[in-house]
Amino acid sequence: MSQTNQSLHSNPPLWLVMLTTAMAGGMGWGIRGQYGHETGAMIAGVLVSLILVFLFCPDNRSIHVIRAAALGTIAMGFGGSMTYGQTIGLTHDTPLVGNWDSLRWGMIGLAIKGGAWIGFFGFFLGLGLGGKRYRPFEMFLLIIGMLTAVVLGWWLLNSPHDPENKRLPLLYFSDHWKWEPGVELKHRPEIWGGLWCALATGILYTTLIKKDVMARNLALWGLLGGALGFPLGQALQATNAWNPDFFSQSWVGPFTRRFNWWNIMETVFGTVMGAVLGLGLWLNRKRIGISSDPDPDVGSLPWWLISGLLSLHLGLLLLVDFSPFSWIDGVYDLGLMMGLMPLVACVRGNLWPYLQLLPITLLPIAGKTLRMLIYSVANPINLSVGWLAYLILPMFYATTLAISFRLRATPDGEHPAFIRTTLIFCIWIYFGLNFAFFGFPLLWVHPNALLFFIAATGLTLTALFFDPAECCWSYRAWKKDWL
Repeated sequence: MSQTNQSLHSNPPLWLVMLTTAMAGGMGWGIRGQYGHETGAMIAGVLVSLILVFLFCPDNRSIHVIRAAALGTIAMGFGGSMTYGQTIGLTHDTPLVGNWDSLRWGMIGLAIKGGAWIGFFGFFLGLGLGGKRYRPFEMFLLIIGMLTAVVLGWWLLNSPHDPENKRLPLLYFSDHWKWEPGVELKHRPEIWGGLWCALATGILYTTLIKKDVMARNLALWGLLGGALGFPLGQALQATNAWNPDFFSQSWVGPFTRRFNWWNIMETVFGTVMGAVLGLGLWLNRKRIGISSDPDPDVGSLPWWLISGLLSLHLGLLLLVDFSPFSWIDGVYDLGLMMGLMPLVACVRGNLWPYLQLLPITLLPIAGKTLRMLIYSVANPINLSVGWLAYLILPMFYATTLAISFRLRATPDGEHPAFIRTTLIFCIWIYFGLNFAFFGFPLLWVHPNALLFFIAATGLTLTALFFDPAECCWSYRAWKKDWL
């Protein structure tokens, strides 16, 4: 087994870590709101993962750094299997305004769901950063075990679900006749209990069997970030719903009347969870076990296996997001199932982590942008221009970046500029697609667009001019990786 080079570790200032992860999380999760579910959440996953490995793994040419970022990106999508819109509704829906019991119950539900969501992200990012080696078949068995725990937890905590016969789980955080008696409601099935059991299974395995302290610790920090972030973000939206006159007629009215409160909620959630994760990794920075050495004990997965898994994964991913076939949702729309092949391929594959951070994560986002702006609006732009601008060119640049940097890798390690370059590309491609999604609004009249622009600019300046190896700012910092 290769040895960890402690000189590759960084000690970035805490304020910078928390500020940049807050910007990455807030921007990523705020943009996620337009795209939804598992694939949308990966926007926040890729931005937060990249800024963290950039700050804490300087001058590290190891494939393990890229794998860690890819693992975090994949895992951020797992929580997308949960329904939480009605949970938010318990705190601010018009018929429930003034109902403190409903508000408290909704906030508890948001903490439970948000904690599980970000707990998965912290767990798999920590798994990549802790220095423990996971073989593909081991990862396969781990995910199968976690999927089994999902079924068990769903049965224990999220069943029965039979609203026609007035049978719902004891702990149920969606619309319920308890809160709105006599109203016809759509009672959504919940799965948070299954995901909590799956996460607990992963933590137990890595703690007891692998002795992977980093995976456990970052999972706990992820739980904290999600459990704090969701309720805090919704507290702002609920405050507006409970006090509409204040936000429309008082001195704050000129500032808040253009607010998209749902998007504000999501942005705050991402900001809080990002900052907490940044704090968690900073406190555990000495536990980072990334090695600069190659894998002498385990080689890369064979190309034919990677090609087969990639083709199957992309095909199923496209069917989930863009096909009219409902059956595919039952096969591949569960986050852990969607992550099975990518996780197995990332832990030892040398190409998949590159593809995961760039074209694989981008594909559904670009596709949804294209669908919205070309096929779902009254006056779309030219069809050829739309396909070129929103799908073909973004995918071409992302794929070219991934493959070109992989080809530049040498036996001594990966190209040191990959993380820095990929971070900047992801910042602006997701900002640009989201900006187009909202019809290119003027920044000074669209609060969220302005917030995202500020975050994108701050992250870009950090990626260009901060040298994590020296923990200092330099106008030549970006050139260092290209020498």
